[in-house]
Amino acid sequence: MEELDPRFALYLHYRAVLIDYASHLLGSRDGAEDLVQEAFIKFVPAGGGRMPEARPRSYLFRIVHNLAVDVLRRKRLENLRNAHNAPVWTSSQTTPTPEETVLYRESERRAMDIIAGLPEKQRVALEMHRFGEYSVEEVAAHLGVSVPTVYRLIQAAVATVTIRLERDSNGETNS
Repeated sequence: MEELDPRFALYLHYRAVLIDYASHLLGSRDGAEDLVQEAFIKFVPAGGGRMPEARPRSYLFRIVHNLAVDVLRRKRLENLRNAHNAPVWTSSQTTPTPEETVLYRESERRAMDIIAGLPEKQRVALEMHRFGEYSVEEVAAHLGVSVPTVYRLIQAAVATVTIRLERDSNGETNS
């Protein structure tokens, strides 16, 4: 009798636990089963390859986790696209008052002033990613920094703008 590939044996041993784990992440047992099958394909690539020597069980769970994150990210993007492409008749038909329009425009102007005053790398990262729709990787390449640094730059920029707008709305004048 032929001996099982060690990766396949490991997969079979943890399959039920992996499905439970993926179900918890995705909220769907059917989606979890599909995801675990995809994880197996990534874990045991065509043409063999070696078993990861350091903690293969953890490696298998990491594959499932990463695939689940990808699925959830895709669903979120689809939901956003669908929300933006919803028929006009499904959206609220309320028109802002002139006062609301003035307040919005003033807040927008203030936000743009704050963004213009950010440190250059923060400003460029924020503008490219949020307004220019560049990927984080593209921003990182443009700025010559790592992807985690781009995330930190964007996060710091958003925090600064949010805090300063909050201060403005509370009547504080320190910028």
